[in-house]
Amino acid sequence: MRKILCVLLSAVLAVSALSGCAVQKNPDADDGKLHVVTTIFAPYDFARQVGGDDVSVTMLLRPGCEVHAYEPTPKDIIAIRNADVFIYVGGESDAWVQTVLEGVDNPDLRVVTLMDCVELLHEETVEGMQAERHGHDHDDEDEGDEELDEHVWTSPRNAACICQKLADTFSHASQYAQRCGDYVEQLDRLDAEFQDVVENAARKTMVFADRFPLQYFADAYGLDYYAAYPGCADAAEPSAATVAFLIDKVRADGIPVVFTIELSNGKLADTICEATGAKKLEFATCHNVTAQAFANGATYLQLMERNVQALREALN
Repeated sequence: MRKILCVLLSAVLAVSALSGCAVQKNPDADDGKLHVVTTIFAPYDFARQVGGDDVSVTMLLRPGCEVHAYEPTPKDIIAIRNADVFIYVGGESDAWVQTVLEGVDNPDLRVVTLMDCVELLHEETVEGMQAERHGHDHDDEDEGDEELDEHVWTSPRNAACICQKLADTFSHASQYAQRCGDYVEQLDRLDAEFQDVVENAARKTMVFADRFPLQYFADAYGLDYYAAYPGCADAAEPSAATVAFLIDKVRADGIPVVFTIELSNGKLADTICEATGAKKLEFATCHNVTAQAFANGATYLQLMERNVQALREALN
């Protein structure tokens, strides 16, 4: 964290120094489009769906990179400064944002915080989970200091709320409202698909040999879960107790699928699957995608439709 702060302060100073000179805005700034900057993939895609051809959207997190390793660069801060709308999560993984916004001289910048769009849940530490988050053991924290779970976009219902907020923020023009309404209908159909899978499933338990940034998803559909780490954990080598617990749980409950999340090395899942005969599958959290998927135009709906199929296999 100290390294991140040093980089951040250097970046802010660089932008401040530039502000005294003739800083030119993005050459595309006069293209008639609304310029939107987002930190991660999910709101990047939401902005594209709601904004259509009327917006130009930039994602700061590089495709293929893990969000918890992200550090803002001076170029990123200048992109925020030149934006019309900036969208970020609001949780621990982008705590740097407030410092940046304080140093950005753009009184017209509209800011959307995803965690302000929905009802929030506290991050949970379930049985067997290696309860470390950013170097701190949850057992050392007071009950009242529970961290709010920041992964709000993983529930399609929350995604609909976020999109409505984006449409209102972009403009009250009819084209934004129409595109938002059309997209929310697609999110509603996705929600119905997940509900149907869960209602007709043989079991209601998921196992993740990985972080679990899907608490909003699990809560929306009444699912139980076991996982190696909380959603914002520093995923180092798992403890022997965590590995043993997950292996025993998969064996005892006859769990057919062990999940990993995107951009994970999958080694823990391989170990558990080898010991139990379970199948390893990926469950997309939509915080980022590979460079190839990004270049191919991957969308939140595409990723979540794959999750529908993966969940059906895991629960039956």
